[in-house]
Formats: sequence, C-alpha cells, structure tokens
Amino acid sequence: MARSGGTGVTQVHCEPIGTVTGGRTEVVDDDWGRETAVIRLDPDRFGPEALFGLADFSHVEVVYHFDRVAEDRIETGARHPRGNQDWPLVGIFAQRGKNRPNRLAVSRCSVVKVEGLDVHVAGLDAVDGTPVLDIKPWMAEFGPRGEVRQAEWSAELMRDYY
Repeated sequence: MARSGGTGVTQVHCEPIGTVTGGRTEVVDDDWGRETAVIRLDPDRFGPEALFGLADFSHVEVVYHFDRVAEDRIETGARHPRGNQDWPLVGIFAQRGKNRPNRLAVSRCSVVKVEGLDVHVAGLDAVDGTPVLDIKPWMAEFGPRGEVRQAEWSAELMRDYY
C-alpha cells in the first residue's frame, strides 16, 4: 500500500512474488551468462495460471531485490564503478551497481521453460534465495528506439559480465 511521506514523495511497499532457486550462492560480479536458475512463484499468492503464456517469450525482465546489500553499504552519491580508479567518478544513477538506494535490480534473461510455478531461466544475475518482485515478458517494442550510446568505461566493465 502506498502512502505519501512528509516530503510529498510516495512511499512504496513491495512483497516478493517469488524467489530465485538454484544457480549461484555467492555474489560474484562476472560470468553470469552460464548460470541457470529457477524463479519460483509464491504458492500462497499464485497459481500456475499466473504464468500462462510466458513460455511463448524467449526472454523475461526480472525485477528483484539486492537483499544481501547491507543498508550501511548503500550509495547515494558518486563513486568509481567497482572501485576502479581508472574509471570516472559517476553518480549511483549512472551505473547499475548493487549498492543502490532501494537495492532494486532489473535483469533480462532467457526463458528455458515454464513448469507449474517455476520459470527456468538462463543468464539471470541473481543468487539463490534472492526475492523476486516482478517478472515481465521482454518485447522488442520495449527496447530502445533510436541510437544507443553508453560510456566507454561501462563497455569495459561489462566485457566479462555475461
């Protein structure tokens, strides 16, 4: 339930729809492309019909919570990505690091199969036990329109990510 805080900003409460099961157990920055895992929906909230039609899509976007990031590690300003002094000092909203103010993540991964309350995926950069907040089918029409650009340092950072 949302409510307005004293600053006029709406506060949001989210409940996980499910959990990542399997795959990595340790948070490691690179080589996520070879990982497979299952997103298991909460059976107290959902039935298999919540996933009807999802297997018709090759990819999903998964919104999840970086639950292993301690609150005292949250960044609100600028930093060098991964602490690399060779890369520029950039604001937290100009990078995709896990120490974000709301510890939210969005990842696009391949759908291997859908079975009951389980979505089997490949390339999800979340670890076993991670709370999942939402799953959306990837549709090409939601991809970027027009020319895409990104910072040079980010291409270097992502070289071995997947």
